[in-house]
Amino acid sequence: MHSYQAQDEQLLDANGIELCAQTFGDPDAPALLLISGAESSMDWWDDEFCERLAAGGRHVIRYDTRDTGRSTTFPVGSPRYGFDALNDDAVGLLDGLGIAAAHIVGISMGGGIAQELAVNHPNRVASLSLIATSTGGPGLPPMSEDLAQQMGGGGAPDWSDREAVIAYYTDGERMLAGTIPVDEERMRRIVGRVWDRSPAIASGQNHWQLGGGESIRARLGEITAPTLVLHGTADPLFPYGHGEALAREIPGARLVPLSGMGHQMPPPELWDTAIPAILSVSDVGHP
Repeated sequence: MHSYQAQDEQLLDANGIELCAQTFGDPDAPALLLISGAESSMDWWDDEFCERLAAGGRHVIRYDTRDTGRSTTFPVGSPRYGFDALNDDAVGLLDGLGIAAAHIVGISMGGGIAQELAVNHPNRVASLSLIATSTGGPGLPPMSEDLAQQMGGGGAPDWSDREAVIAYYTDGERMLAGTIPVDEERMRRIVGRVWDRSPAIASGQNHWQLGGGESIRARLGEITAPTLVLHGTADPLFPYGHGEALAREIPGARLVPLSGMGHQMPPPELWDTAIPAILSVSDVGHP
């Protein structure tokens, strides 16, 4: 297998702000855009995960959503934008990179953005991979009782204290994980990099305050892009029924269970399932 190292980070003007992006692989290969979850910079997409996708013949793009990493940030508690801006940012990023259509991979909140792109900008979406996300709306299983009891406790860390932030996010990963043990050393490495790259790391909390973004569940039947749903069988926030609903309501969608995964990035133990599935659906959807 060829090795595809990351290119240097670049700042791009998009939708009136700056977005920081990084690419892997051959720029002439089909583009694959990775969209992170709430308050998550691009660092949560592991380097090796991106390299393996690139080795499968994709031009992989990861980026810091606004209010994360090196992208434009806003004062904590005053984001001055709504959820729809995150959708427009993704389109603006593709424009800035000169990409007409991309294979879109979104996780959690990023999966919500990906669904909106597929409905509102179908010509920009060559295929759709949705990880640990939801249709939203009624009739879905609630979060686990154990998670409900744990959430809301402890409060935010001292964002200026690197070790405190690493502990905060590592604890959060354990809370949201499934039955696969959390690799604490790996988590510390990822969160340490997040902290090191984020001049205003606390601004990521703005994602939890966003208004707007009307539910598109009633329009999921309009999606024409080949669609993959990857969902953890032990997700305590969006139990497996959320993935089943997505696969049922998006025409032709394929549901692939990720055994033992919680509400999290696919851990390395599951890459041999997740990566070939993403490459497979994007083979179907080459623009």
